[in-house]
Amino acid sequence: MVKHIAVIGSGTMGRGIAYTAALSGYQVALQDISEQAIAKARDYIETLLKTSLEKGYIQQEQGELVRENLTYTTSLEEAVKNTDLMVEAILEIMELKIDVFKQADEWAPAHAILATNTSTMSPTEIGATTKRPDQVIAMHFFNPVHRMKLIEIIRGLDTSDATMEIVRSVSENMGKETVEVNEFPGFVTSRMNCIIGNEAMNMLMEGVASAEDIDKAIKLGLNHPMGPLEMADLVGLDSRLRNMEYLYQSLGEKYRPSPVLVKYVKAGRLGRKSGQGFYKYQ
Repeated sequence: MVKHIAVIGSGTMGRGIAYTAALSGYQVALQDISEQAIAKARDYIETLLKTSLEKGYIQQEQGELVRENLTYTTSLEEAVKNTDLMVEAILEIMELKIDVFKQADEWAPAHAILATNTSTMSPTEIGATTKRPDQVIAMHFFNPVHRMKLIEIIRGLDTSDATMEIVRSVSENMGKETVEVNEFPGFVTSRMNCIIGNEAMNMLMEGVASAEDIDKAIKLGLNHPMGPLEMADLVGLDSRLRNMEYLYQSLGEKYRPSPVLVKYVKAGRLGRKSGQGFYKYQ
């Protein structure tokens, strides 16, 4: 039974996962190597709690529950030493993920499940670097975590049925719907999202329409809640480029990153987090 969850990485996804898990009654340790990142995550969660209380999304006692359940640390060993489930949410760079999993494999209890929150990368490859590949799995959360209803659960080659069922149960306890995916580069949502977004970027580059009109057409004509260029800005154009490069290497030419995406990342236009991407932000 999962009672303790360690979330590794306190960026946009990590802090969202930690908040949602704590709100769902789990004891959560949120870890990052940077004190500054931890402080930023704490401020974000406090602001989210205040806003959610003011708008009536949560009750006062739920806010107190989150504060009681959440601890913050810069020590990976401290975060995972008593955990039942680790969810890694660091950059989409395989070498960094493998390093986290090797350390967690040494320090976490033998029964602990080690999950990666990834949109493209292989839980099989990650699991093979540990002594517990049957307990390694991918949990693909979506941003913002506390509002998005889906978790893609991706089995690695050696992931056991027991691991799958425990992760499915935890996901449902967080109020999420799940889909089970057999590992293949990009899974379901990232393959579709990346190719739609990349085509939108190519259309913008070709002068087919403005960013606003491309997004408006997709939202009103295809009933998407967010346009593909807005979505890319939200995800972060550097993150999207890493995903596209991985899919291009794995699946071939149709995933070649749009030249405009490469250019924007080189220029430091990374989307919402930098203040400018396909749109400008305050």
